Amino acid sequence: MINLEALSTEQRNMKTQDLDTMSIYDALVAMNEEDAQVATAIRQELPYIEKAVKAVIQAFENDGRLIYIGAGTSGRLGLLDAVECPPTFGTPPEMVVGLLAGGVGAFVKATEGAEDSLTMGINDLKDIGLTSNDIVIGIAASGRTPYVVAALQYAKEVGCTTAAVSCNKNSAIGAVADIAIEVIVGPEILTGSTRLKAGTAQKMVLNMISTLAMVGIGKVYKNLMVDVKKSNQKLETRAENIIMNATEVDRTTAKTALIEAKGSVKLAIAMILLGCDADGALEKLQAAKGHIRQALIK
Repeated sequence: MINLEALSTEQRNMKTQDLDTMSIYDALVAMNEEDAQVATAIRQELPYIEKAVKAVIQAFENDGRLIYIGAGTSGRLGLLDAVECPPTFGTPPEMVVGLLAGGVGAFVKATEGAEDSLTMGINDLKDIGLTSNDIVIGIAASGRTPYVVAALQYAKEVGCTTAAVSCNKNSAIGAVADIAIEVIVGPEILTGSTRLKAGTAQKMVLNMISTLAMVGIGKVYKNLMVDVKKSNQKLETRAENIIMNATEVDRTTAKTALIEAKGSVKLAIAMILLGCDADGALEKLQAAKGHIRQALIK
C-alpha cells in the first residue's frame, strides 16, 4: 500500500477542518491566506529553478527541446505552458512539448491507470524521438507518480538533462532528476486536492522556467515579446505597440517597418534601431544569435 499520509500534500489542513460549515467569506479568506504562502515557498527553490532555466537555455542552444511530462493536473499544466509558447514567443510547436499521461485526450477526461504505468511515459518519449540534446522536466505534485519516475529514468539513459517539479521533500522524481525543484506549500484547504496550492505553485514555476529561458535565447528585448506572432487583430496591434515602445516611433512608422520586415517584430525593431534595411538588420541579428541588444553593439 502507498503511504500517502507521509506526503505533505496529502495531510489535513488544521485551519480548514470545518470547511463544510464555514461561511463562504471565511472560506475565501482561508483559501486566500493559504495561496499567499505559495510565492514564499517558491522563493526557497529559486537556486534550483535557476539551474533549470540555464539547462533549458543550453538545450535550446543545442537545437534541443524542452519536454514537460506529467499526469493529471501536473501534466495539464505542462501541456498548457507548452502550447502558450508559440503565440507568445514565436517558437515552432515542437520546441516546447507537453506530454500528458493518457495522451492529449486526458486533458479533458482522465485516463484510468495511466499515471501508474511504468511504460507509457517511456513510450511517449520514444514516440517524439527523444535525444540527448533535449531536456525533460517531470511534474508531479506528489513527487511519486510512476509514469513520471519511469520517464525521467529513461531520459537519463538517453543522456538528457532532467529536472523535476514537485511539492514534497525528498520526492521520488527529485531523486531521479539532475535538478530537483521541491516547492513545499503544505496541506491543501481541501485535503489532497493538489489542483489548489500545489497546482498554483507548479504553474508559477513552469512560467518562470519557460519565460526566462526564452529571454535567454533572445526572444525578449527589454521586457517586450519581440517574437510574438500577429495571428489576430489584437496581436497585430500588440506587434505595432511593441515596436513603438522599443523604438519610440509613431504608429505609421511602426506599421511601415513591420511590412518591410514581413511581419517580424524583432526585425522591424532592429531595422529602426540600427537605421538599416531588412537585409542589413537580419545579418546583424543572425550574428548576435537573435539578441537585439547584442546586435546593436556588434
